Amino acid sequence: MSDESAIVRPVDSGRDFEAFFRLPWKHYRRDPMWVPPIKSSARAELKSESNPFLRHCDHRLFLLERGGLAVGRVAALVDRLAVEAWGEDIGMFAYFECGRLDREGAALLLGAARDWLRERGMKTMRGPWSFLSQEWGLVVEGFSPEPVIMAPYNPPEYAPMLEAFGLSKAKDLLCWEISVPDGYIIPDRILRETDAVARRYKLTMRAIDFSSYEKEVELFARLSLETLKDNWGISPISDEEIAAMARDLRPVLREECVLFARNEEGRDVGFALTIPDVNVILKKTRGRMLPFGWARLLAGIPRLRRYRMFALGVAADYQGKGVDALLYREMWRRMAAPDVTMEVNYVLEDNASMVNAITKLGARPSRRYRVYEMGI
Repeated sequence: MSDESAIVRPVDSGRDFEAFFRLPWKHYRRDPMWVPPIKSSARAELKSESNPFLRHCDHRLFLLERGGLAVGRVAALVDRLAVEAWGEDIGMFAYFECGRLDREGAALLLGAARDWLRERGMKTMRGPWSFLSQEWGLVVEGFSPEPVIMAPYNPPEYAPMLEAFGLSKAKDLLCWEISVPDGYIIPDRILRETDAVARRYKLTMRAIDFSSYEKEVELFARLSLETLKDNWGISPISDEEIAAMARDLRPVLREECVLFARNEEGRDVGFALTIPDVNVILKKTRGRMLPFGWARLLAGIPRLRRYRMFALGVAADYQGKGVDALLYREMWRRMAAPDVTMEVNYVLEDNASMVNAITKLGARPSRRYRVYEMGI
C-alpha cells in the first residue's frame, strides 16, 4: 500500500468510468482464481442505457485514489422496486474493490457509499450487490476452484475489511459441488423416492422448446417469481430485465440444461436451469472477445463439462412434495458423463427444504457467500 494520502471521489467523467471499469484487471492480474468477464458485457452492466436494472435504481460510482491513481472502487445504489417491495429503506453497496491490505482505503470507500445512501433516506446498507439481479454476496469460504459463470469472486481479505467497518452478516448463500470424476452417484434411496414422486403426482419431464423461446422464457419467469417471491433478498424485476437475461443466456443454453416438470393436466409446475460454465473458456480469453474470442466461446460451449445449476423452482401447490429432488435427479441423469462436474449455486442457508434436498442427493459443500448489512 502506498504512503500517499487516499481520497474518494465520485465518478464524473468518461475517464473516471474507464478507471472504475478496468480496476479488476489491475487488481487480479496475478490471481489465478480470477476469471475476467467479457469486457463489453461488464462495461454495459455499469450503464443505465444498456442495463435495464439501473432504470429503476438511483446509483453512484466512487473511486479511491492515491497519488492520482485509482486503487479502489465502490458503487452505491437504491433499487426503488426493492425498497417498495420490502417496505424498508435498504440501500446497497456494490463492486467493492480495494487493496488487500488497505483497510484505510476500504473504510473510505464504504463510508462514501454509506453517506450517499444516508443522504437518500436509507436506514440500512446491505451488500455486496451488483447491477444484475442474480449476483450478490462476498465469498467467505471456498476460494477455489475458479468461480462459475455469473458468480462473484473476491480475495479472502475482503471479509475482515467489511467487518472492521461495522458490517455484519445478514445472510449466507450456500453452494455445493457434484463431481463424477470424484465418484459421485445419486444415492439409490433418492432414485426410489423420486420415482415415487413422479408416479404419485403423475409428473413427466420435458426439455425447453427453443422454437417457442419467448413463451418458454415467460413461463420460466412466472414460475421463478412464484417460487422466489417470499425468499429473503428477492425483489421484483422488470419485463425488460427478464428479456435482457433471456437474450444474454440464449447463446449458452443447451436443450438438456433447461427442464420443466409437467403434471397430467399439461401444466408446468417446476423448472430447473443449468448453465454450461463458460468461465472455463473466458479465463483463456482474458475478457477479450475480438478478434477470435466469440468464435472460441461459441465453439467451446458444446465441449464444456463443468456446469452451474443456476435456478430451480416449484409452484406453490407442489412445494414440499419432493418435486425439487425429482428435478435435480432428472437434470443430472441427462447431463451425467465421466468428466462432468456441477456447482449448485446459490441456496439460502435457512431454506431448509432445499438444503435438505441437496444434502440427501449427496452433494459436497463447496462455497459460501455472505451478504452483509449495517444500520446507517
